[in-house]
Amino acid sequence: MTGRQRVLAAFNFEQSDKVPLDINANRSSGINVTAYRELRKYLNLPVKPVYIYDYAQQLAVVERDVLDYFDADTFQLGCDLKKRPEYWQDCRLKDGTLCKIPADVNGCPPMPVNYKNSRELNKLREIAAETRDNTDRAIYGAFGGSLFETGCSVFGMDNFLCDLLNEPDRAYDFLDKLTEKHLEDLKAYLEAAGKYIDIIGFNDDMGSQNAPFFSPETYMEFFYKRQKMMYSGVHDHFPGLKICLHCCGAIRQLIPLFIDAGLDAINPVQFDCKGMALPELKKEFYGKLTFWGGGCNSENMLPDIKPEDIRNHVYENCKIMNKGGGFIFQPVHNILSGMPAENIVQMYKTVREFA
Repeated sequence: MTGRQRVLAAFNFEQSDKVPLDINANRSSGINVTAYRELRKYLNLPVKPVYIYDYAQQLAVVERDVLDYFDADTFQLGCDLKKRPEYWQDCRLKDGTLCKIPADVNGCPPMPVNYKNSRELNKLREIAAETRDNTDRAIYGAFGGSLFETGCSVFGMDNFLCDLLNEPDRAYDFLDKLTEKHLEDLKAYLEAAGKYIDIIGFNDDMGSQNAPFFSPETYMEFFYKRQKMMYSGVHDHFPGLKICLHCCGAIRQLIPLFIDAGLDAINPVQFDCKGMALPELKKEFYGKLTFWGGGCNSENMLPDIKPEDIRNHVYENCKIMNKGGGFIFQPVHNILSGMPAENIVQMYKTVREFA
């Protein structure tokens, strides 16, 4: 099977020949630039200029030779933009290493897009078409579309949470205007890239370590119908395009509502949070939601334990989650600086050896 076939089989709850493997398809399955340099060195791969596509998180563009080495099944739209020098500028890391960062450090991959600018949309379309022609991996297009996170950014998290309870009219007005903008941008994004990608990524972190930031009732009142409008905007025009939501934390209580809103998959599946045990999630939501993540504890295990223990940990998680599809492997969030290269290699090799 090709990478695209494996990933789509997971969404269709079909058993594939191998566990679908995501490396760097989204900004929670990536790798820190320092860890990436050490990984390439460990694998004896050629020294190449390092491109940092996410400046805030210091995430490196994972080159195709690394994706090929581990037989990865996914590809993030925009992560081959090194072919376009106008999108990059030189930068020097603290250790003196010369690297490339986006010319607009506030932009997001695949490029800073003004959705009202036809020239930029045409560039996005060109990039998406070129990517489609050059890979049989499943292509993940990161859109965004956050509601709660944007409210927290605009007003401050404490203020926005208080508004949901004490100033609901102000929250309604803000969210209505924000959703209207997201829908306009989404329409433009889909017209440019929709037929070239396999998964469209939304993001909206709604959970802490122990519970959602608000009750299911609050979610239904403020966010459900607005998310559903965006998800319907995808499915109505591109029925085969899958929707993945990045949402960290203990969100178990919200998952049935996400499904009802039209969600196809969720990442990064933070299984060490309350209510997020993998066997329970698999049992309750199999056939309803694909779990894109939950493959390896990247906070407490990947940095600290021996490679053989990494193997056992990853093997058990794949054993729980992969049967019958509905699972795409990624660790629980990005690989950070200081994580041993041998553990990273063992993690991905175990996925590929799993049977």
